[in-house]
Amino acid sequence: MREFLLVFLVAAATTYLLTVIARDFAIRTGAVAAVRDRDVHAEPIPYLGGLAMLGGLVAAYVVAQHLPFLSQSDPFVFRDAGSVLIAGALICAVGVLDDIFDISALTKLGGQVLAAGLLVLFEVKFYFFPSATGSQFALTNEEGALLTVLLVVTTVNAVNMVDGLDGLASGVVGIGAAAFFLFCYQLSDLNGVTLATTGALLSAALAGACAGFLPHNFHPARLFMGDSGSMLIGLVMSASALTLTGQFDGSEISFGGEGGSPGWAVLLPLLLPVSLLIVPMTDLLLAVVRRTRAGRSPFAPDKEHLHHRLLEIGHSQRRAVFIMWLWAALISFGAVLVSLYSGVVIAGVMVLATVLVVGLTFLLPRMPTPQLKGAPLAADD
Repeated sequence: MREFLLVFLVAAATTYLLTVIARDFAIRTGAVAAVRDRDVHAEPIPYLGGLAMLGGLVAAYVVAQHLPFLSQSDPFVFRDAGSVLIAGALICAVGVLDDIFDISALTKLGGQVLAAGLLVLFEVKFYFFPSATGSQFALTNEEGALLTVLLVVTTVNAVNMVDGLDGLASGVVGIGAAAFFLFCYQLSDLNGVTLATTGALLSAALAGACAGFLPHNFHPARLFMGDSGSMLIGLVMSASALTLTGQFDGSEISFGGEGGSPGWAVLLPLLLPVSLLIVPMTDLLLAVVRRTRAGRSPFAPDKEHLHHRLLEIGHSQRRAVFIMWLWAALISFGAVLVSLYSGVVIAGVMVLATVLVVGLTFLLPRMPTPQLKGAPLAADD
């Protein structure tokens, strides 16, 4: 655990320091977010935060190779992690081009598919689906490649679409990465196998990169991650889950702690990546339905995302981001707890957490703002 913590800290510190360089480079190249009708920022903000995040991921990868425990892990751990970083560098480069030159949505989609195809070429892909009986359903190369590209491209665009408020995407993905690290670590521990997995390594580094970027990106933001960052962290998040399916056979692992292995739970290693990003993916699905019903392109921007709705019902920008973080934490850590453990205590914790988050979402904006004694009333009181 200490070495994974060090990986997290290296990624965080490197990303934090590199954001200064990325911001200067963005200003020099004109990669600056102009103020548009659908935006919530009031002044131009530089892009290219993804370059700093990529630097943090690479630094964590290099350091991990020299740590006593992780350096002794199976060769495929760093091989697969390196493959993910190569594909991440490619999709980050596509994002940089978009941040600077504003390339077309179709060109950007082609870059996403190319990066996902690179993962398949490096054999970072789906290999099997576990059935509810605990047996393994092997996928053909074509089926595995198709599902891999679909998951990666969907996740990349989900993260890209949720990146609408300062600190929102980096916080949601950072929370998801932390939850996925917990899942990988506890899954290995419960089953008595090596704790050094590619999924744990990548998710620890990704959580660190998001944490290091957040101080520069939280409202009021001094730097945006841009498409270079949102597509990068979306790819790394989905690829982390893909590496897990290549290491664990669904028939070899058990869930639910000592209480046994509930049949449906063996499906969760594959469903978990979706649950970790259910907030941005829900936003993506609603956006596609909303835009196509209106006769517009699913890629056409608008101001009706979930975070925009939170602003409309009375949340401030910071509070709206905090609420979205809470939903992400509830779903991602809830999925981890339910998949690994069972019992009345877990069920009670989930119910209480859900009630709390729902209450903060819908009741907090309606609470009256406290007035200081003797202070004048607002004009609309």
